[in-house]
Amino acid sequence: EVQLVQSGGGMAQDGGSLELSCAGVGFSFDDLSLGWFRQAPGKEREAVSCISRGVGPSYYSDSVKGRFHISRHNAQNTVHLVMDSLKPEDTAVYYCAASETCGPGYDATPINYWGLGTQVTVSS
Repeated sequence: EVQLVQSGGGMAQDGGSLELSCAGVGFSFDDLSLGWFRQAPGKEREAVSCISRGVGPSYYSDSVKGRFHISRHNAQNTVHLVMDSLKPEDTAVYYCAASETCGPGYDATPINYWGLGTQVTVSS
């Protein structure tokens, strides 16, 4: 069974840090790009960041560039998102995603697999 098992997240203060992790199970992890989307209450799901297969190029949305860092560890089938300098507007449910590609236009990329979501709440 294919799964993206998410962990981490939670609550932080404005300016604080959190980390999200995602473990891939049941598929060839190395063959896919991995990334994160988020959805805030009343808003559409938006792309946050992704990293290409292998340990390839990464992409960040303008809203998180310079604050978030994505990495993947193929030997452990995991992908991580370190979120620094958090802002209240980062509050959302974050979803891990696996896809064929990663880059500009990630918002429109067909997603092969989704995680179940993890709440991130940033208080002012």
